[in-house]
Amino acid sequence: MPTVDIGLGIIWYLAFLFSAVVHEAAHAWAALRLGDRTAYLGGQVSLHPWPHMRREPLGMIAVPIASFAMTGFACGWASAPFNPLWAIQRPRQAAWMAIAGPISNLALLLICALAIAIGVEAGAFAAPESIALDRVTVAANGGLAEDLAVLLSVLFSLNLLLFVFNLLPVPPLDGAMALSLLLPSTKARNYLTIVWQPRFQLVGLVAACIVFSYGFWPLHHVFSNALYGRFPGL
Repeated sequence: MPTVDIGLGIIWYLAFLFSAVVHEAAHAWAALRLGDRTAYLGGQVSLHPWPHMRREPLGMIAVPIASFAMTGFACGWASAPFNPLWAIQRPRQAAWMAIAGPISNLALLLICALAIAIGVEAGAFAAPESIALDRVTVAANGGLAEDLAVLLSVLFSLNLLLFVFNLLPVPPLDGAMALSLLLPSTKARNYLTIVWQPRFQLVGLVAACIVFSYGFWPLHHVFSNALYGRFPGL
């Protein structure tokens, strides 16, 4: 059995916790602004992790820890509640609520990319010999920059994953609800009642995982190399 790097595990878990909380808090804040107080009343309009961990203890605590122990990276899930009746009555507002989560991860991704670029320019970071989820950048001269490089690498990878995966246009992912922006209101309402059916959500999730398992790694490689002006495969 491989030895678990506890320090790296802590970095992965904290990065996952922060990224997932930002994602769900963005959903909850957008819903509140657009007329649904459900997540606000549940405490999810907050960057404090406890309301989100309390709602999804399996996806926010147990699974990320277990997944790191088994695979070397942390993954899991979280959720923010919303009123389905509100979503049916206001499908466009519901779509913007859905988009808010992935957009928050895009913002974190861009912040990480900017921090890495600044570090490279300052001579603190450098391009790694090989790209990995926790090795998007490396410390040029060791020291505390090594831990910071790992943290930024993990945050970069996680938020790229959360942004792209959640925008896949299949239920139950955010991208499926976002598609209602392209439909007239009546058709959007009918569409939402269909995609929320459990059988479509199960099939959609399985399909998304299969597609993503093949597509994410090349995408991650391209985005990571782009930080250094390299564009492999383009």
